[in-house]
Formats: sequence, C-alpha cells, structure tokens
Amino acid sequence: MGRDARLAAGVPDGYPRGAERDAKIGNGEVVHVRPIRAEDAAMLVAFHASLSPESVYLRFFNFHAELTAHEVRHFTEVDYKDRFALIVLAGDRMVAVGRYDRLGGTNVAEVAFLVHDDYQDLGIGTLLADELARVARTHGIGVFQAETLSHNASMLEMFRRIGFPVETHYEDGVVRVRFSIEPVPAYREALARRERSRLAGIGEETKGSC
Repeated sequence: MGRDARLAAGVPDGYPRGAERDAKIGNGEVVHVRPIRAEDAAMLVAFHASLSPESVYLRFFNFHAELTAHEVRHFTEVDYKDRFALIVLAGDRMVAVGRYDRLGGTNVAEVAFLVHDDYQDLGIGTLLADELARVARTHGIGVFQAETLSHNASMLEMFRRIGFPVETHYEDGVVRVRFSIEPVPAYREALARRERSRLAGIGEETKGSC
C-alpha cells in the first residue's frame, strides 16, 4: 500500500502532511519520517517493548519496561503545535521517535529522542532534531532544551555536532542542554551537508514504489 493510501484513512484534523519526508540514513536505507497519530499506539507499544533495557534507561532515567495506557495516549495524541512528535519508519516498523513539548506560555520546548538499538549512530537523532526545529520555529518556539544522563555519549555528541550554539549544565549525573534553534550560519552549513547525504539518490530509489 502506498503512503497516500495509508494516510487517507484516519488522518486527524490538523495533521501536518508537510512534515512528512523520506531520508537516507547512515546505513544507506531510506526511512520515512512523519508526525505521530493516535492510531500509532500499538506500534509505539511494540517499539518500546523491543528496546534494550539500556536504551529505555537512557530515555526515562529508570528501567521503564512498559508504557502505561496514560503514557501511550500522552505520547500519541498531540496538538501538532505546542506538543509535536515525529516517528521514523523503516518499512512498517517504527525505529525512532522524537518530540517537543512547549513549556507553558514560553518560546521554550523540551525535546526528547529515542532510537531503536538497531538504528543508533546512523544520523536519525540529528534528522529528528532538524525536523523538529523546523516545525517548532513555525509555531513561535525559539529554544530547545533537554536532559540526558552524563554517560549518554551518543546523545551528547549529537547535540554538540548539530550546529546550534549549545549550552550545557551538569548536576548529579544529568546534563541539561539548552540552545536557540535560530538557523545561524554554522547550523545552515551543517544542515546543508546533512541534507545532501539524506537526499542522495532518493528520487531514483523510490521511483515506482507503491
């Protein structure tokens, strides 16, 4: 079934089709990025259940083996403005999710990312950060912040290399990261390099797909 046919059924009001895209990742695979929908609840539960305990711990700061029903609703039912989430699909399998939540009445949003163990270190976290920043700016959000454990080297490296001027503060094993998402020259240059890699050959590879 083609992507348009899949979207035709059950797409919620306000669903931002413009936030969908394909991208090539570090292993040469082309993945599909799209906003999360309420109907993705079962897929999110399966994704979470397939993660290693270490990946879950790095995201939730505890061994959170199962998502509660409340968490599933909270994570999948968003307003696409102050609360926004993107998922990454490899075929029909969810392999990553990234989200932002605006801090009430401000231009600051908390961001979080979770990438399946099989797809880590392939550029997916940076892809999600770029796409979330692009969307967030259209809704008046100008600053992202996040908390990560000090030994989460991959996440900290992703924030360092993204191209935004990042501030970090360390306390009790947790690093708080904060940065403006205004596209400064360093970010524009880094983004252009990433986009060349993400788009290389996609037109040819996806012709005739259904």
